[in-house]
Amino acid sequence: MRALEEVFDRPPQSAFRQRFRLAAADRTYLRDKGLPTVLEHARDFVKRRLAPAEPTKDGKQMPFRGHPVFTAQHATATCCRGCLAKWYAIPAGRALTGSEQAHVIEATARWLRSKGVDGAWRDAFRNCAETRSDPVEGPRAT
Repeated sequence: MRALEEVFDRPPQSAFRQRFRLAAADRTYLRDKGLPTVLEHARDFVKRRLAPAEPTKDGKQMPFRGHPVFTAQHATATCCRGCLAKWYAIPAGRALTGSEQAHVIEATARWLRSKGVDGAWRDAFRNCAETRSDPVEGPRAT
């Protein structure tokens, strides 16, 4: 299993991985639910959709939209067993171990935090409401 530092240096070189951004609805969802709750969802998604030795619809089990975790998993190449094998050297054809599942969750969390999703996320949204700006995108055009 490759270290996250090594892997996180590679996606910026991938035009496909670079194009992922949190949609406004995802940012709102994160603001309302908070990162800890969203990461609980991520744990459930990983357990049900990635951890089995032969996941159902492998390669197509993670939608591209609809939840911030889905976006993060595509951005971090933790969306299917093929990507896990290619980017993280986690072999397909066997169930993920607990530490491998935790590694996937940490990659997801790290990406979400890099997009401004941390303990200050809710405060940033409150402050931006007064200045009509977005904590990730910056000031809005009026």
